[in-house]
Amino acid sequence: MLDDFINQFWPSTIDGLSLGAIYALLALGYTMVYGVLRLINFAHADIFMVGTFAALWTVRTLGVGTVGGFALIGVVALTAVVAGAVTAGSAMLLEVTAYRPLRKRGASRLAALISAIGASIFIQQLFATVVVHRVFGTSKEGGRLPVDEHFKQLSNVVDFGPIQISNDKLIIFFGAVLMMVALDQFVNRTKLGRGIRSTAQDPETAVLMGVNIDRVVSVTFMVGGVMAGVAAALYFLRFEQTNYFVGFLLGIKAFTAAVLGGIGNIRGALAGGFVLGLLEMYGSSLFGSQWRDVVAFTVLILVLMFRPTGILGESLQQARA
Repeated sequence: MLDDFINQFWPSTIDGLSLGAIYALLALGYTMVYGVLRLINFAHADIFMVGTFAALWTVRTLGVGTVGGFALIGVVALTAVVAGAVTAGSAMLLEVTAYRPLRKRGASRLAALISAIGASIFIQQLFATVVVHRVFGTSKEGGRLPVDEHFKQLSNVVDFGPIQISNDKLIIFFGAVLMMVALDQFVNRTKLGRGIRSTAQDPETAVLMGVNIDRVVSVTFMVGGVMAGVAAALYFLRFEQTNYFVGFLLGIKAFTAAVLGGIGNIRGALAGGFVLGLLEMYGSSLFGSQWRDVVAFTVLILVLMFRPTGILGESLQQARA
């Protein structure tokens, strides 16, 4: 068992970082909404699912054949733009229809949580009964939608001494890091970012200072949706398939990453995503791939038991404006 871990250390590390990058991007949506509204947006995973379908539609519409190198980067970039636009709009629509009416009426957080679960089920079943069947021509029972057979990545491997990394994993890692840096700069250096942080810290005072809460909440959902869309495009690059329930397990793991890093902490979500991805891959090499999900949820239980504030601990509400 230990020999397998040693032999698979570098491949597991590379796989863990690329998978963790997807977890981290998706976790950002959870952590930003929680930081501003103190709400776990369980429908966020289904926004990610919408993004994977947008990525599938984009690739099929382009009708590209075997791609690699800069052509593959271009295809991924275009797919990320389309998926990000679709998920941003979907997330804003979700906020307006499922959460804003409750917020205006001063409803309890439990009511908002129930609304989130209901919205999640609605989106999933909408795609199961309408999009999968009518748009893509696949039965609900089949569910899983691969890319057309003529589309294939041109597998290029980059050598870094003893380490070999495929081009798709490089694109996933650096694409995710680029989005994370952009988000960090947006939150910390722009006027809207200051509005998000001030609303998270003290919404009543933020209103007195002229902050438009509805606008801030909409922007928060939009930014989280964009991150989910880019995560969906990168997920599609790696796995080249989707289904209407793809967000369920991945969403729980992204939530685990957010809790691991410190729910409400943007940089904590990034750290939690990468740590969870690495732990999953290392656990797979030690105990077998069938234990990968067990490792992820064991991490969630242990964090909630012994360090519920996560790795970094500081939430967005406590961040300095």
